Amino acid sequence: MQKMLSYVRRAVDHYHMIDEDDRIAVGVSGGKDSLALLVALSQLSRFYPHHFTVVAITLEMGYDEMDFSPVQTLCDQLGVEYIRVPTQIGPIVFDIRHEENPCSLCAKLRRGALHDAARKAGCSKVALGHHFDDVVETYMLSLFYEGRISCFSPVTYLDRADITLIRPLLYVPEHYVRSFAKRHELPIVHNPCPADGNTKRQEIKDLLKSLEKTMPGVRERIFGAMQRYPLDGWEPDKTRRDYK
Repeated sequence: MQKMLSYVRRAVDHYHMIDEDDRIAVGVSGGKDSLALLVALSQLSRFYPHHFTVVAITLEMGYDEMDFSPVQTLCDQLGVEYIRVPTQIGPIVFDIRHEENPCSLCAKLRRGALHDAARKAGCSKVALGHHFDDVVETYMLSLFYEGRISCFSPVTYLDRADITLIRPLLYVPEHYVRSFAKRHELPIVHNPCPADGNTKRQEIKDLLKSLEKTMPGVRERIFGAMQRYPLDGWEPDKTRRDYK
């Protein structure tokens, strides 16, 4: 837990993610990333210099086989409010619209529903579970498939939604998230999405895995280049204490 909290606090401090009396919604999909983020933020809230409150929000995608009752139990143990929002996003995307590229529409619908739920819960910020590997993969996706040097930002204010997105796991490697989830026996909910594992992101993930065999540390160098370039919003404020 201490190592996870050091990663998270470092990101929170470097990018000024949390302010006094923030009420932060954690988007909990049931996957390892969002569950690890929920646990880490709930623990950080116990001693972080700025007081803040964590609320967990799950969008139920319309798949009957997804059971979130173990997540409710985890939230009860953490003392975190848990909000479940029923939707039909899954059936809309796959059964009604029959989208050839379902991920884009699905992400758009999920974002809108999550932001609405966060505002109704009185939250001004939404924490997303994007980790270190997600950052590098997104950068590579933009470069290879869009011809752009781009990536989401650590902190993003959405003026239309009046919501600030934060990504406290951005320094945490995926392999550590995986081991953290296993070690703490987090109640991962299986994702039955038909597109899971069959995406361009998976292609980039496989490419980076291959590159690591001949160029060890390539992910770290790409990430460092993003901060040194820097991409908009990616220059860290290291005047604050650097928690290594």
